[in-house]
Amino acid sequence: MTSAASRTFDVRHVQLARAAFAALAALMITFSPDHSALVGSAVFSGFAIATGLVLLLAVWLVYPRGLRWPAAALGGVAIAAGMASGLQPLRTVTGYLVIVIAWAFVSGVIELVAGWRGLLGRRDRREIAPGVADARPAALVGPRSESRDAVVVGALTILLGIALLFVQPAYALDYTIEEAHATFTLTGITIGVGLFGGYAAIVAVYLGIAGFSPRSTEAADTPDITAGAPASADPTPQKDSA
Repeated sequence: MTSAASRTFDVRHVQLARAAFAALAALMITFSPDHSALVGSAVFSGFAIATGLVLLLAVWLVYPRGLRWPAAALGGVAIAAGMASGLQPLRTVTGYLVIVIAWAFVSGVIELVAGWRGLLGRRDRREIAPGVADARPAALVGPRSESRDAVVVGALTILLGIALLFVQPAYALDYTIEEAHATFTLTGITIGVGLFGGYAAIVAVYLGIAGFSPRSTEAADTPDITAGAPASADPTPQKDSA
């Protein structure tokens, strides 16, 4: 499996799988009347472990050598966070917030850095050899750039962590809905679980659009003639002098 054309799975399948699990998490939180730490931890645990498995499988099924470290790192962090969130002693308000905040910052930074490096590397190759096609998988260099998507998702994940930092675990506000003739209590954990549900919904929509967006396929079969060449090398073929 040396080219995108010879792979059964590609980047779009990874994005669609991540979108599906994020959408499932968002739906479970949205339609659950219980936004307790137990429910929030359970939903996050399932989301994180499923997403981590998809990313770890992508290391062997999707990405070529040299481009595997982001998926491996993100997958490992997600599974570790999901397993920690699944432990019964940690399914508390504080445990939920600590685990999700730690995952959001670590995972967000990894994905943001990986995407940013991909964008910079793509720009550098264009400056070295304008007009020369890149030999990386088409999903990384086509009209829809995986690097750009990684930057957006990484930034959203970091924003989730920042938002959760402002959630007070002991917060409680009683309010009454006159039409329902009932009194409810808005708690810190309700806000925390709701924030994760909103994040999951946004990521599901974004990655779903990314997965269905058209991508170029012609660049994948074009050899990278600038690989290993110095920056000053002229990539234009020279005619033999008679």
